[in-house]
Amino acid sequence: MIKPLLRLLVAVHDVTPAHARRLEVLYHLLDELGVRRYALLVVPNWHGSWPLVEYPDFVAQLRERAANGVEILLHGWRHDEVGLPRSLAHRLRTFGRTDREGEFASLTPVEAAARIARGLAALRGAGLEPLGFVPPAWLAGPTLPRVVREEGLTFTEDAHAVVALNGQGQRIAAPATCWSTRRSWRAAGSVVVASLRLRLERARPLVRVALHPPDADVPAVLASCRRTLVALLERRRLTTYRELLLEERSRVAAR
Repeated sequence: MIKPLLRLLVAVHDVTPAHARRLEVLYHLLDELGVRRYALLVVPNWHGSWPLVEYPDFVAQLRERAANGVEILLHGWRHDEVGLPRSLAHRLRTFGRTDREGEFASLTPVEAAARIARGLAALRGAGLEPLGFVPPAWLAGPTLPRVVREEGLTFTEDAHAVVALNGQGQRIAAPATCWSTRRSWRAAGSVVVASLRLRLERARPLVRVALHPPDADVPAVLASCRRTLVALLERRRLTTYRELLLEERSRVAAR
């Protein structure tokens, strides 16, 4: 019996000049572990105060990484929820999942399309060509795949799967491990959960690791990120979104 190929997708979320110092810590970790192929989820105007156009050195570094094979993804327009209505339904749906950082959680399709288009224009104006779109905190309405496809991108994702936007929007199961640092008890709990997931998801064909800049500030969390990556790299092959989508397209065509 042929064993399935076990693969690993690695992504760094919340890429913005606001987190430049923390990002350098995460980049150093990935370089140290030999992780050269990963995705950067870029926020064009973090919290409305960090437009990429005002940070040419930061953008130049992103272009250099992209030229060396790192994938660029759009990750919202400003990431936070400032100025957006927060209905009771919205608060219930986002409770415990984000601290008012679910920018796309309750947007209408028209509003979502406008923000994605604005973000794409900003990235392309900076010389970056995004492959896909990931909503902040993986929160968005059910129409998001259609909206993303209409904006010309090839995939989106949520906390449980990558959604290929060819054909009918096939979902590629890929649980994501990430850490929380908002409270000390959440940080401690996420370290325990990350360790458990290594065992529970051992046979999963594809898993994701999502690093966030605040992970760099909590020694126990950063150590857990390292242990998780080391353990996964021992038995999994690094892959990219582009490779994953090509394989999915071939699989669909062969049906």
